[in-house]
Amino acid sequence: MSDTKSNTNDAPLKQTPLAALHQELGARMVPFTGYNMPVQYQGIIAEHTHTRTQAGLFDVSHMGQAVLRGPGVEKAMETLVPGDIVALAKGRVRYTLLTNDQGGVLDDLMVTRHEDHLFLVVNAACKEADFAHISKQLGDAYTLEIKPDLALLALQGPAAVTVLSRLVPDAAQMGFMSAQTLVLGGIECDVTRSGYTGEDGFEISVPALHVERLARRLLYEPEVAPIGLGARDSLRLEAGLCLYGSDIDTVTTPIEAGLNWTISKRRRAEGGFPGANIILQQLADGPLRKRVGLKPEGKAPARAHTEITDLAGKTIGEVTSGGFGPSVGGPVAMGYVEAAHAKAGTPVNFQVRGKALPGEVVALPFVPHQYFK
Repeated sequence: MSDTKSNTNDAPLKQTPLAALHQELGARMVPFTGYNMPVQYQGIIAEHTHTRTQAGLFDVSHMGQAVLRGPGVEKAMETLVPGDIVALAKGRVRYTLLTNDQGGVLDDLMVTRHEDHLFLVVNAACKEADFAHISKQLGDAYTLEIKPDLALLALQGPAAVTVLSRLVPDAAQMGFMSAQTLVLGGIECDVTRSGYTGEDGFEISVPALHVERLARRLLYEPEVAPIGLGARDSLRLEAGLCLYGSDIDTVTTPIEAGLNWTISKRRRAEGGFPGANIILQQLADGPLRKRVGLKPEGKAPARAHTEITDLAGKTIGEVTSGGFGPSVGGPVAMGYVEAAHAKAGTPVNFQVRGKALPGEVVALPFVPHQYFK
């Protein structure tokens, strides 16, 4: 699993600037979105639990980072996303979605507003397509500067603020979804208080030339351990957070995905983003299907693409993400079901290897969010 070729097209796998450190730390490496990435170091359950109780350090340098500049760039960005970018204060971060004309999701992304530009972080698998789409749609009046010279670290867990505050006390004063330039171990970094685990934490954009030095400095702290993609996935699943390409995609609308909260009152009134007619109609009438939490009975997981049926055997949906939830102590899943079956407590069956395994629809998240307020 750690060879240098992709499983899909035999293209050489890309490396993040921390590749040598991962090997030194004993990571098991796997191909992921064209990169050779660490899936685990000590074991997924141990790493998951460590992040929930102390602080985990994730290498997410495969993500796409870019600076967007131009006249009225906040208003221009609103022609591509349903999020309220104009009202975003300087030094604040917004989670939003690139939508298509059918109301589907091209990608989800983080947008940070700075004094004279927007800073974008997009998913690794979509970054080339996203950046091409943004450049084409906005035209020559806007400049999209892709930043391959930047790496990205995520420090997540209840001890993350304690650790970062040792390096710079100002970190403790940052609010959730805020951004600040901080000097960490002598390295100037752009830091946001955000993440993908449901826990408090920070994402740190750092020059690639210096990321190994910063990673080693953070790992020196007794609360911090390196965490791989395996625990990243179980953490975000327990937190009820969508994975692009699994839980949201080009044929899934934000309303079906339960992401209504990403569309402000003004954007609902004004529209003006791709797929607005379809998305706003679903907001008014309700979608035909909904993303829900799912809890299989027993110990057998219901993994992605598992068929969901009602008790009479009629197909009502499909699992999009599923596995073992270490903090829950059993299997957890998310998926889409017909709206009539989306109420928490609704009994369902999962068709696993020709057998109907019982379970039910449950409220999300499985583990309460611990974001800093």
